[in-house]
Order: sequence, then structure tokens, then C-alpha cells
Amino acid sequence: MLTATDLHAFYGRAHILQGVSFTLQAGEVLVLLGRNGAGKSTTMKSLIGLVRPRGQVDFLGQPVAGWEPHRIARLGLGYVPEERRIFADLSVVENLEVGRQPPRDGLEPWTEEKLFALFPNLGRMRERAGARMSGGEQQMLAIARTLMGNPRAILLDEPSEGLAPVIVEQMAHAIIALKAAGVAVLLAEQNFHFAARVADRAAVIESGRLVWQGTMHALLADEDARRAHLQV
Repeated sequence: MLTATDLHAFYGRAHILQGVSFTLQAGEVLVLLGRNGAGKSTTMKSLIGLVRPRGQVDFLGQPVAGWEPHRIARLGLGYVPEERRIFADLSVVENLEVGRQPPRDGLEPWTEEKLFALFPNLGRMRERAGARMSGGEQQMLAIARTLMGNPRAILLDEPSEGLAPVIVEQMAHAIIALKAAGVAVLLAEQNFHFAARVADRAAVIESGRLVWQGTMHALLADEDARRAHLQV
């Protein structure tokens, strides 16, 4: 569904990504693990078009590297940035309406009621303004708003960061539900234990290079790799 091949990205003269390659399949959760500054967020931004990478990005069989972000989003790639960026003055329902896109062939469309079943907290505050929500509730809203676009794949940048354990648990259940619905999920995370709950495969990035790829089960069994690259 989504393939990155030999991605390189730059901020000015700084060479951030250095040959990153991976694939993501439908109904799969791939977690991109690494320390702060390793290149996880830059990878996400390169895929969605916020950073213009060198290399190849293919989504649904189309080469999209160099496309504007709105074109990639309309094709069915969703993106939830680390900063969430909800509309603080709009209610939950209004935020969801902003994200609405037409249904896609072969996919059951997301509706408000389905999203409120996925995130019950949101269903209890439909008319509440985004500014009056907790960080965890805002994170749920950011994901729900993106799902209103009926994406075939979704990029989640650090969705568990700074959240209370009970909210992290709800987030894990939501990601597992997305996988069951056939949505492909690329997850950027530092929380290894959260990632281990939800991911099928893992890719470890260090200084802009992928230094380990394999199943989540294999990474759990590879204590040397975790110590060397993740300090877990």
C-alpha cells in the first residue's frame, strides 16, 4: 500500500534522512522507533509531502514524492501530526466535519457514530470546544478528524506522548481496531511498551538511517538491538 525507497531529506544543509526504505501493507501496523531527533517525524512529513524528499514514495501504486500534501491526503493517506493541530474554537462535531471526505471504493466509511464508538470520550462531549479538552481528548479528536477523511492508510506521529496511562490504553485499543478495519497504520513512537502492544513490525531509525527491521516479536526477543538503539 505504501512504499518508501531510498528516502533522503534535508533541512537546509542538514542531511536528516539518509536512505530510508520500508513497506506498509493494508491492515498492518508498522512502528518507527527511535530516540528524539532520529528522523521519525521527518520520515512522516516526507511521506505526506510536508518535506520534499529525494527518493521514491509510492502510495496505492502511484509515485507521490513531490506532490502537495492535500493531493496525497485526497488519495487516501491520513496524517496526525505530533502537535495535533485541532481547531480550538470549533466543537468536536465541527472538527470532525472539517475532516470529512467522500467514501472510498471498498472501504466502509467512517461516521460520527462509529468514531464515537471508537472514542467514547468524544461522544460525551460532542459540543465541547477543542480548547476545553484535555491533551488526551485532543489526541483522540485529531485521530477521529483524520479518519473522517476515510483514509486507506494513516500516519500517527507520537500518539501516546504525554498522555495518562488510561488514555494510552484507549489509544492502543483504537489502533488495534483500525488494523482490524483494514487501515494501514504507520506509527512513530518512543514508548516501546505501547508500540509492542499494537505493532506487527518494527523499523528502528538512528541518525536518519534504518538500523533494524523485522517483526515486533523478533525485536522483543533481540535484547542487544534494544539496548544498542533504544536503551530499553
